[in-house]
Amino acid sequence: MRKYETIYILQPDLSEDDIKVVADKVQDVITSYKGDFQRLEDWGIRKLAYPINKCARGRYLYLRYDGGREMIAELERRLRLDEKVLRFQSVNITNQPEKPVVEKKPVPVEAEAVESAEAVAAPAETVSE
Repeated sequence: MRKYETIYILQPDLSEDDIKVVADKVQDVITSYKGDFQRLEDWGIRKLAYPINKCARGRYLYLRYDGGREMIAELERRLRLDEKVLRFQSVNITNQPEKPVVEKKPVPVEAEAVESAEAVAAPAETVSE
């Protein structure tokens, strides 16, 4: 099985029940094709780059799952037929390496002060010469 992720955008004025109905339909397709559902995230209502069907905003949902090509075709067919879905895109992420989370170490305030003092003093010396 291949790993996929799908982001789909719903109309912003849908009730929580309508959103749940669409999410359940998507999960039903995945389970009926013996796929492995991993995650569904609601990213909330965001402004669209351009209006779609006279909607300036949309509710974004992120879906991650494992499955086959037939499942993707059926999932996209059902999303295309649903009037509540404005846009969707599915991406194969099987060969994508997972990026490790890198935590940035905070620079001590004293070290910044010393560096900035040296930077201020250095140009003054070059001007006087």
